[in-house]
Amino acid sequence: MDKKIVILNGSPRKKGNTAALTAEFTRGAEEAGNTVTEFFLADMDIHGCRGCFGGHSTRECPCVQKDDMDRIYPAVKDCDVIVLASPLYYWNMSGQLRTAVDRLFALEEGDGNLLRGHGRASALLMAAEGHGFEDVVLYYDHLMEHLKWKNLGHVLAGGNGQVGEIEGTPELRKAYELGRTV
Repeated sequence: MDKKIVILNGSPRKKGNTAALTAEFTRGAEEAGNTVTEFFLADMDIHGCRGCFGGHSTRECPCVQKDDMDRIYPAVKDCDVIVLASPLYYWNMSGQLRTAVDRLFALEEGDGNLLRGHGRASALLMAAEGHGFEDVVLYYDHLMEHLKWKNLGHVLAGGNGQVGEIEGTPELRKAYELGRTV
């Protein structure tokens, strides 16, 4: 398949349930011949969007802020698939992931829109103690519509509050299969 995949992992836990989902997705995607680059956002210095509209999409670093988003922008510009991975926090994505997604807006500004369209696709991987994914899925689906990205679907693993509770669940197999079919 030979696609370039970027995973934006918004979990604060390197070995938590969200990480288990991304690991299985990655295993499937790499077995299918794809290249996967994962960004563990909790270890990165990413500031909130200033709403300044000062970005210029065609610059190497499109945002006026200089932080670790400068590592993410080139990968996103060059990828075919973007996977958003997060635990469910108050019926939404984690703050780490939302901040990075907000900052991707710089790729839509200035000299040309390098984010919207371009044949990209996306998937959503989420783990949660509960099962209330409706609001975040609605947001994600609207985001896919706005960005004109093909929505590859969601793997939503509820009932996994403690680290490791996701082991042996059907959602891990679904994440692997999603990775294989990207």
